[in-house]
Amino acid sequence: MRKLLIGCFAAAALAAAALPAEARTYVDFQLNVAPPVAPYELVPAPRPGFVWAPGYYDWRYNRYIWVPGHWNRHRPGYYYEPVRWVHRGGRYYRAGGWRDADRDGVPNYADRAPHNPYYR
Repeated sequence: MRKLLIGCFAAAALAAAALPAEARTYVDFQLNVAPPVAPYELVPAPRPGFVWAPGYYDWRYNRYIWVPGHWNRHRPGYYYEPVRWVHRGGRYYRAGGWRDADRDGVPNYADRAPHNPYYR
């Protein structure tokens, strides 16, 4: 019984020491090919509690694929920046998506000073 108890404590100590590392939820990549010109898209009337995300070209299957505009549920403490392709250093980068409202890295629902970007 004593050996079993010591074995359980040793296993628990090893499991606690081997915590998984935090993984990024996005992937950075760069392209040498410019996206095509975006087609005209009719923007629908506003809907309460939702944010319109305009359509954009996404890189899938080694080519640009048009992703049509859609409604996203509003996220308190964030604002939506439309997706766009940025040309920098001869390469194209995808930018945009949900951003922290005061850009301090802490969403407003967990921020002690939600409208002050200098206070964390």
